[in-house]
Amino acid sequence: MNISRIATGLSLIGAAFILYIGISYLVAPEAIATGFGLPEWPKGDAVAFMNLKGVRDTVSGILILALLAMRQRFALGIVMLVIALIPLGDMLTVLSWNGSAGTAFGVHGLTAVLVALAGALLIREHSTANKTVTEPVVAAVAA
Repeated sequence: MNISRIATGLSLIGAAFILYIGISYLVAPEAIATGFGLPEWPKGDAVAFMNLKGVRDTVSGILILALLAMRQRFALGIVMLVIALIPLGDMLTVLSWNGSAGTAFGVHGLTAVLVALAGALLIREHSTANKTVTEPVVAAVAA
């Protein structure tokens, strides 16, 4: 299996997962919120923050799919590295608020690593493709 297929697979899995999470927070936040890892959830008007998380996650998934559909793989690689900061921030938030360390590292930390890995593979794929294209040109010019 080559880098391109692995990067595409990780990107699609990531997009599907984050779309599921985002849509779940928008449709039934009480059903999914307990799995985030925090010891307590907001009550009253503060519940609106779950909608914000739902919107953020849904848009992140759509962004990944849009860049894949437009075949903007290098841009997707950069975006994936940036998006990896979201689950990293989630992990640090859960840990800072005395949430579940297992969820913080096992869900949010692992997600950050996999998203960053997908981004790195997409960027590596781009640099490998550019190197392959420029080597024959450089060799022809040198001859």
